[in-house]
Amino acid sequence: MEKKGQNRKRRIFQGNSIRYTIFIYYTVTALIAVMLIGVSLYGRFSSQLLEAVQEETQILMTQVNRSVDGYLRNIMKLSDALYYGVVKNAEISGESIDSQMKLLYDNNADSLENIALLSRDGELLEAMPAARLKPAVDVTKESWFQETLEKTENLHFSGPHVQYIFDDMENRYRWVISVSRAVEITQGASVSQGVLLLDIRYSSLEQLLNSVTLGNGGYVYLIDKKGQIIYHPKAQLIDSGRVQENHMAAAGYRDGIHEEIFQGEKRYVTVKSVGYTGWKLVGVTPMKGMSFSGLKTRLFIVFIIAFILFILSLINYYISSRITNPIHELEKSVGELEEGNLDAEVSIGGSYEIQHLGRSISSMAGQIQVLMQDIVKEHESKRKSEFDTLQSQINPHFLYNTLDIIVWMIENEQKSEAVKVVTALARFFRISLSKGRSIIPVKDELEHVRNYLMIQQMRFKNKFTYTIEADEAVPELASLKLMLQPLVENAIYHGMEFMDGDGEIEIRAFREAEELYFIIRDNGLGMTPEQVENLFSDTTHVSSGRGSGIGVRNVNERIKLYFGEAYGLEIDSEPDEGTKVKIHLPAVSYLEVQEQEKQKREGRDGNGNR
Repeated sequence: MEKKGQNRKRRIFQGNSIRYTIFIYYTVTALIAVMLIGVSLYGRFSSQLLEAVQEETQILMTQVNRSVDGYLRNIMKLSDALYYGVVKNAEISGESIDSQMKLLYDNNADSLENIALLSRDGELLEAMPAARLKPAVDVTKESWFQETLEKTENLHFSGPHVQYIFDDMENRYRWVISVSRAVEITQGASVSQGVLLLDIRYSSLEQLLNSVTLGNGGYVYLIDKKGQIIYHPKAQLIDSGRVQENHMAAAGYRDGIHEEIFQGEKRYVTVKSVGYTGWKLVGVTPMKGMSFSGLKTRLFIVFIIAFILFILSLINYYISSRITNPIHELEKSVGELEEGNLDAEVSIGGSYEIQHLGRSISSMAGQIQVLMQDIVKEHESKRKSEFDTLQSQINPHFLYNTLDIIVWMIENEQKSEAVKVVTALARFFRISLSKGRSIIPVKDELEHVRNYLMIQQMRFKNKFTYTIEADEAVPELASLKLMLQPLVENAIYHGMEFMDGDGEIEIRAFREAEELYFIIRDNGLGMTPEQVENLFSDTTHVSSGRGSGIGVRNVNERIKLYFGEAYGLEIDSEPDEGTKVKIHLPAVSYLEVQEQEKQKREGRDGNGNR
């Protein structure tokens, strides 16, 4: 998709004049500037509007909080009156407190559903107006009953629930909020703990909050300290799962205004704690739909946008006209250069930047002419160097000595041996040339060094023996041409020519994971560490002039040039102990190398470079 978008933009501007392009860019810039200013103004006025809404919400929430707090304080006063004025001063076993409880109940009938006094064992001692507990209910196992007896110093408020512990003759389901507290009950000479329970009608609290609405479609709901909803204007929809509320998160908010995103919509939540109950009054104000209503504000913004567009249009026209003409002339000059006329005069005019560009193009045209001449010279020099390298690989002394051996064999009627030497020499030079390729298969490199060793073995009259081994997976891998022969040549001339005993040369090629290794080992005179170090510093180390002229350093640098700095030679040698040379190459298939070279040639041909 990204690539398609780039292609689409390229098609829009391709073929159009620079004046049109500049106009488009500056128009887009003007629109962006206008949008930024509009956003700034919108943010400023929105901030003012938001502050006004928040201030109004704070005032309304404070009023509602006072109302709810007053409502709860009345309930707490009623509980105190029942306990300190009725229960605490009465001896339950000797006198009845029904009349006193009935008086308090009748005075608060609009908000009270039930009043009950329970013993520590769960026995109903007094009740108004309920007559008895439901047979299946054991209040001692209820969490609210246990919590009340555990925390005797507190009043305990429950969440909204259906009254379920008292028998109701009318079988009505009444929603209540229970308020319980631990009390001391006097029965005869003993004092024991009990529980005073007040069931507050939920409808009385609901009526208090139903009429409260906030601006911009906001609403208020009430939760307990655990986040459970006590009141919500959409409680039934929430219970049915059709509507959701962020009440659990609101339980963790401190008093104040909080910004949140709920169900993809941004809104502000105002939180107020209610008394010591742990309840929280939560006001929700959605941000969606807030807009400016002032006609003057709208007209002012429209005027500012139109004025900025007009100014930017004038600037756009002036700049595009100043830039277009000099660039058009420069375009004509570049067109002549593209046609191959490097001597064409380049137009230099316009602003400083365009003049500098014209001078740079003129200078570039001159440099191109110089570089083209240099490339031709460099190409000729490179070809000469390649021919010189090939010539240096064919050592005249080695050729003359081999021909002398062939003549000697023919004169002594050793024709079969002479044929072997001639065949080995022919194969040796065939692989040495390899049609000018520098990368050949491992099998050809091993065959090349085998032919060389055969000739040298006959020349030195079997003064040394040799073995060549290669793993099955190695012969078809890629190798550098003329890599082994210079190293074997060193082993013969420097390691074995002056030995008293028989010499041994071992050559092994093997693969480990993605790496290719060659090991060349001899039992010759060996070298000191200084001599080994000199091998890597001298390009030609065969001082006698009988070698190929390709030194250890040459081989090492060629390996690094073709395969990278991670590859090359390692030499381990001790005087009178022999020498071990380890060659490290990447394990790459020769066919893969051929394919890559073919693709490179086709790429050059596709560009017209034949």
